[in-house]
Amino acid sequence: MSSAERPEPAADGPATAATGASPTPSMYVTQYPTVADVLQLGPVKQGGPRVVAGAAGLDRVVRWVHVTELVDVGTILRGGELVLSTGIAWPEDRDRLADFVADLAKLGAAGLVLELGRRYTDSSLPKALLAAAEKHSLPVITLALDTRFVTITEAVHGLIIDAQLAELRASDEVHQTFTELAVEGASPDEVVQQIGRMSGCPVVLENLAHQVLTYSQAGADPAVLLDGWEGRSRSVRPTTGRTVYDERSGWLTTVVGARGHDWGRLVLICNDPAPVPRLSMLLERAAATLALNRLVERDRDSLERQTHRTLLTAILSHGQPASEVALRARALGVTLDGRRLVGVVLRLRTAAHPTALETQARLRELTDQAAAAIRDRRLSALIGTLDEHSVGLLLALGPQDREDAALDGFAERVRRLVERPTSPSSADGYVIAVGTSVGAVRDARRSLLEAVQVADAAVRQPAVQAPYHRLVDVRLRGLLHLLRDDARLQTFVERELGPLLAYDAERGTDLVRMLTVYVDSGRNKSAAADAAHLSRPSFYERLHRIERILSVDLDSVESCLALHVALLALEAIRP
Repeated sequence: MSSAERPEPAADGPATAATGASPTPSMYVTQYPTVADVLQLGPVKQGGPRVVAGAAGLDRVVRWVHVTELVDVGTILRGGELVLSTGIAWPEDRDRLADFVADLAKLGAAGLVLELGRRYTDSSLPKALLAAAEKHSLPVITLALDTRFVTITEAVHGLIIDAQLAELRASDEVHQTFTELAVEGASPDEVVQQIGRMSGCPVVLENLAHQVLTYSQAGADPAVLLDGWEGRSRSVRPTTGRTVYDERSGWLTTVVGARGHDWGRLVLICNDPAPVPRLSMLLERAAATLALNRLVERDRDSLERQTHRTLLTAILSHGQPASEVALRARALGVTLDGRRLVGVVLRLRTAAHPTALETQARLRELTDQAAAAIRDRRLSALIGTLDEHSVGLLLALGPQDREDAALDGFAERVRRLVERPTSPSSADGYVIAVGTSVGAVRDARRSLLEAVQVADAAVRQPAVQAPYHRLVDVRLRGLLHLLRDDARLQTFVERELGPLLAYDAERGTDLVRMLTVYVDSGRNKSAAADAAHLSRPSFYERLHRIERILSVDLDSVESCLALHVALLALEAIRP
């Protein structure tokens, strides 16, 4: 069969893909047969095959079988062919036979199978041909018995077609998988993990500054994978193509972006000197999914911010080992090991932003302002939203950074950014809470949780002129906030205020608020009446009603103290 009659090969490259630290799933590697595989086929074994030269090339991939008696093959071979011949039309000239083998090797032929008996015998094989084959590691196999070449062709082509069908099935699965990820709005981490599962190779998504956004280790040691990442990544110089393979590093890379705006790069770590095209297809399809999800996502946070938020969540939830958090943070440009770590929370005052949309917009703005303040003060921190009202930071202070000075400078810079004319919010619309500094990543959770608790307590207090709050500043409110889930505290609140709460609920009155105004005014009835915007007789009547409902004497210091604590505890218990 001539080369014009065969279909185009489905892919170019070796039979196996680079695997990094773990084997690449066979489904994602084109399993074309090698010359050694062909020698194990029944029709070939029946011919009594013997490798007489070029045994080092038995791992060459066979992409087609071509039968020819000619030595002028430059126009009929495309690479990967196993050439079958009887040698009946070969020239006697030794140099022409050597050139024939050199041409086969240059064209990328897989090997040469020569049937003996019609032109040559074992003893009459041309030495020039064998020497050239050995020089170019081109396998030469002789068949001692008469063999129907068509049976060999059918058997080998069957293996090739099976490999091509497997490639089509795998390509279809890649398309379907990443289409589903795009429709579902999968996160970058989910997309990268899927690449790792399909390729069996370590995969890294980095930004344009060569900082790691997320990765899939695929069995590799993360410490080794990410060690000195930025420097290693910069050494792999970009080329004109969007998807390229760097032989020196073994990296297969593709640019991530859309509409002319590139924002990252996917890196697949290979060990094979030439990864199969299917891995390129897999990487490009994943890059398209990442770019599409970036375009349609409603949350306009940068991927760096999303990664910061993921690491903060992992610290708070014990979602990842401390060593992995530190490793990923360092790859992102935030060194946590060997630093003093301080949890910081910026908490919105809900009353200042009555609607959910306003709160969401203000939270995004506050996150941007906190990030800008960190940059302006030349500090290092992980920054991300913690919930619908809070922005969290894990401040990493170096040996030369003074904690108080760093926090004062950060708080002042945030205040100035908030008070800009272009900012819609005022500085009293949020509080800054600070946890106790710790010396290790494994203890960072404690500092962050303390900052969250201080923020929840501080936001309930009247606005005070303090740059930030610590646990010592929230005092009784802070203690009650820490104890808000304790059944004994909840029982105390019900015992002290239960009847009054039930009375308000049944009759639609606001006596609990009146009691709060009274104790907040230091039991000064006149001042409390003014604060409640009521006449004194009307306010006094409400106080008498409270006394009857609760069976207490509001002139008693001890009774008012107990009620005041119960009111603060009620405030801590309620969302």
